Amino acid sequence: MSKHLLKMIGKRMLQSCVTILFVTLFVFALIQMVPGDPVANYLGASATEEQIEYYRHLYGFDQPVILQYLNWVTGLFRGTMGQSISYQSEIADIILPRLAVTLSMVAPAFVIGTLTGVLLGIVAAKNRGKWLDSVICFFANIGVSMPMFWLGMMGMLVFALRLRVLPSSGYVPMERDFTEWLRHMVMPIIVMSLGVNASILRLTRSSMLEVMRQDYVTTARAKGVSRRGVTFRHQLRNSLIPIVTTLGSRLGTMVGSTVLIESLFVIPGLGSVMMNGISTRDFMLVANGVLVISIFVALCNLVVDILYGIIDPRTR
Repeated sequence: MSKHLLKMIGKRMLQSCVTILFVTLFVFALIQMVPGDPVANYLGASATEEQIEYYRHLYGFDQPVILQYLNWVTGLFRGTMGQSISYQSEIADIILPRLAVTLSMVAPAFVIGTLTGVLLGIVAAKNRGKWLDSVICFFANIGVSMPMFWLGMMGMLVFALRLRVLPSSGYVPMERDFTEWLRHMVMPIIVMSLGVNASILRLTRSSMLEVMRQDYVTTARAKGVSRRGVTFRHQLRNSLIPIVTTLGSRLGTMVGSTVLIESLFVIPGLGSVMMNGISTRDFMLVANGVLVISIFVALCNLVVDILYGIIDPRTR
């Protein structure tokens, strides 16, 4: 790894840390403006003033806002996210297992959608103007236009209620029964992968068409480079920068946008626990959930920048 690439990685890591710090400040300031008292919501209408004051002191809600923020941030450096008032448990013990559930759905959907999108985009570009290109673009436009939750409901209607080959909802941990986990997760994974597939397919096709007109492609063909070599070594490689940009941002947003799919298929992931934190006014749970998502997005952007430096040395 070159010195310039290492310098770029260090610079991007520092920028990511500063960004995450500002995210913690912004999120904490924002939740302070949300109406509602998490203690009163947890204790219920029958709670006395003494009970409310006791729990507010127990969870530190009676302290000044800036002190609450500093306690939260210093706790993060010590490896603790604080206590959830609605779950009565350490927040890390709630969020991290739910994040693993979400990633077990997002990761295969992302890989399947990316691989099929790139391959179909190459096929469409190579057959520009032909019937195969028209068919691929038609289904790509449908995939971009259709909301994920609608595709999920159609999948439940066809495969669960009509054909009865897959369960309609629910979740089984992978370590308990892999086969049942796969049966429950196949529909959510396919639904999420279709959105990735459609956007990557369209971008790959347009990028490939742009590169195919370049002089170096014609030169490579004139030198006798094989058709496969021209496609993958010259055309696809030089089309990767916009594709990598989309992939990095897409993966980051997929983790934060799974709440509809998790709610539809009753999957206990990060999105569902965030929704529960909002409904119960468990602000610290929500703040830590947003922090985890922002860290994941920052890591995705860091990986994109590293890939930039590898694919195109000019970006270093």
